[in-house]
Amino acid sequence: MSRSDSARDSTRSQQDAPVEPEEPVVVKETPLPWKQIAPLVAMRLAEPINLNLILPFMYKMIEDFDIADSPKDISHYSSILYMSFSISQTLTIMHWGRLSDRIGRRPVLIAGLVGILAVSILFGLTKSFAMAVVVRMATGVFAGNGAVMKSAMAEIADDTNRSRMMALLPLTWNVGTMVGSGIGGVFSNPATQFPDLFGNFKLFIYFPYLLPCLMGSTVAAFGLLVGLFNFKETLVKPTQPTHEEAVSEQPVIAGGSTEGTPLLAQSAAVSVAPVKQSSMKSLLTPLVIRVMVTNAIMCFAYNMCDQLYPIFAATDPRDGGLGLDPRSIGLSLGIEGIVVVYLQLVVYPRLERKFGVLYCYRRGLSFAIPYLVSMPFLSIIAAHLQTSASSLSMTYEYIGMWVILMSLMTMRITSNVMAYTSINMMITNMAPTRADLGFMNGTQQLAMSVMRIFAPAISGILWSWSIKHSLPFPFNSHFVWMISAVLVAIVLWQSYLIPESVNKFAADQPKPIASAEEPDD
Repeated sequence: MSRSDSARDSTRSQQDAPVEPEEPVVVKETPLPWKQIAPLVAMRLAEPINLNLILPFMYKMIEDFDIADSPKDISHYSSILYMSFSISQTLTIMHWGRLSDRIGRRPVLIAGLVGILAVSILFGLTKSFAMAVVVRMATGVFAGNGAVMKSAMAEIADDTNRSRMMALLPLTWNVGTMVGSGIGGVFSNPATQFPDLFGNFKLFIYFPYLLPCLMGSTVAAFGLLVGLFNFKETLVKPTQPTHEEAVSEQPVIAGGSTEGTPLLAQSAAVSVAPVKQSSMKSLLTPLVIRVMVTNAIMCFAYNMCDQLYPIFAATDPRDGGLGLDPRSIGLSLGIEGIVVVYLQLVVYPRLERKFGVLYCYRRGLSFAIPYLVSMPFLSIIAAHLQTSASSLSMTYEYIGMWVILMSLMTMRITSNVMAYTSINMMITNMAPTRADLGFMNGTQQLAMSVMRIFAPAISGILWSWSIKHSLPFPFNSHFVWMISAVLVAIVLWQSYLIPESVNKFAADQPKPIASAEEPDD
């Protein structure tokens, strides 16, 4: 046998030999950098608490202004209050995002907190509807921190812990929303609700909604102090390293750092050349536009009913509402905070790691539809409770109504957590570089702000129209809820046209290198 034949036989025997499967590479999650996360969370809490503490007493506040012709017209004026905030936020949100890309995240966040602190106190001192609208518009001007914080959080994360860290922002928002709603419901009009404590305070008698606003401003002041003394800038402007720095630089493996290791130094800070911001045309790709459109429609549908719920809950059951007082409305919104923590910290990160962001987005949308369809049917139970003469029957039915209400509110918050967290991560994941995070998150916030202008107006007009006219289902008090359910169903269908590529953070993915053409032989 020749040497070549023996070599072929040896090669063939190696090919026929069973190949042992490679062991999967397990990437350990990088510990969360709590020294940076904790100040961000403290600063983030101020905005949702101060924005949402007015929800439980808004119906009563507008009623006290004595501007509506009838209770059925109150939804018109509540829509104007919502719109005034959204209009000013829409006009300024992009500027905050781009400004943070230039001067840094920290100064923009500090400026926003100073504004939120001031306007929250002013809102508690309002005695007219016109003044309330002006203050709400001022609140919208300073409410641009959400997009900036998303960028900051993305800059201190890596691929192993990004889902957990990005989930903290909507968690903080949802917890703040619940806490704010609870504060507004429990502590509004304290001279009446707590006469032993506040009955002799003329300040709270003349300004019945000042106390919850003062409590909200205290949270803003705390976030401001934490941000000033503990939060470090996350936007690092890359510079060309010296030869000694390049030689001494060691590669960092994900999962090998500690909580004290600055994650930003593992990516942007070690770049050998500055990262230039992409042009707007190159950023707004067909995929980005599609995701932004689904996000906008979802936001529109969710905000229609989020704005409607406090009005629906306060409306007389004979007109299709629940007839709850501000304290009950605040508790119905605030008790969801218990569910939010578990969903955001435990359930969502596990689902996202196992199935991806897009899967979680679809599941969140699917939870919203049964909630939206079922909620208006509760007014039937509330109307029966209002006319029932049997105290035993009222007790059982009242408990039953609250059990159903809290079950539906749990579905609502589950949908919000899954959908909003996922869409936030999808938008962040599509940014081609870290220098474009401010623009991408600012654009998303802009689209959501625009929807928040139109959603309350349309919701208020349709709700007032539907309860004023004796029309059959679904054009009665169910009308707004049904429109929202249909819109969410459309978004759910559209979500199946989004590719799986949105599950990965594009800024950390290797970029294709254009190779030069080989010369012809």
